[in-house]
Amino acid sequence: MNHRSHKDTAEILIEALPYIQRLDGKTVVVKYGGNAMIDEALKSSFAQDIVLLKQVGVNPVIVHGGGPQIGKLLKRIGKESQFIQGMRVTDSETMDVVQMVLGGLVNKEIVSLINCHGGRAVGLTGKDGGLINARPLKLVPGENEDPKALDLGHVGEVESIDPSVVKMLDDDRFIPVIAPIGVGREDGKSYNINADLVAGKMASVLGAEKLLLLTNTPGVLDDDGQLLTGLDAARTDALIDEGIIHGGMLPKVHCALDAVKSGVKTSHIIDGRVRHSVLLELLTDRGVGTLIRG
Repeated sequence: MNHRSHKDTAEILIEALPYIQRLDGKTVVVKYGGNAMIDEALKSSFAQDIVLLKQVGVNPVIVHGGGPQIGKLLKRIGKESQFIQGMRVTDSETMDVVQMVLGGLVNKEIVSLINCHGGRAVGLTGKDGGLINARPLKLVPGENEDPKALDLGHVGEVESIDPSVVKMLDDDRFIPVIAPIGVGREDGKSYNINADLVAGKMASVLGAEKLLLLTNTPGVLDDDGQLLTGLDAARTDALIDEGIIHGGMLPKVHCALDAVKSGVKTSHIIDGRVRHSVLLELLTDRGVGTLIRG
């Protein structure tokens, strides 16, 4: 390694120092999904990022999705999926598959990956320790839609979160990895919940410093394709009203906004297709996505 390379390496490490100091002892909730969850190199770099964060005193909490994996297994067993307003109708049989895939296969693969890189991950679903209390998701009927035909079955939303089990794991140097399955307090049923929403609520309840949402995009773009970042809540609301933020990005931005409006310091919508995107966003000056503050 030549002198220049040594100097570059030292500068990169020093650049990270103030960020590490600011995040020491703080909680960061990461929603893990998309390409970062499928591509082998990205999976490995994600696990390394999480282990490094824990090592330098940050408390990462991971909430993961698994939609494509659920779809694949349903197809294999010959189960047809029906969608209403873009959401999969989840009957009891489908919910069994959801729990097998999310709470079993996907969750344990992430746990194993982090542990292979020297971390101490523990897998949970929202059922463990009464973590996520859920209720059925009620859809708003569109024009000429019969409300009775909008029953999604076991698709839910967060009623409340009891973070005791997550805090206990954090305090004991473990890394919680959470599958977004909740349980109804009154009916005892299991509910599949959107992972972005669970991550946002989890960040709020834990008083997290940051919420990171990994996506398959560079972040929030303007009409010219330029990355927008350093947005406050008012500017973000204006961009939504102007139609600049639209389509598939809208739910992510709403989730990020809800988090900062309920006490999370900053939300980050980042490009999970970039190797080590979590570290680049948290510990470098430039970052790799859109930052939204309260």
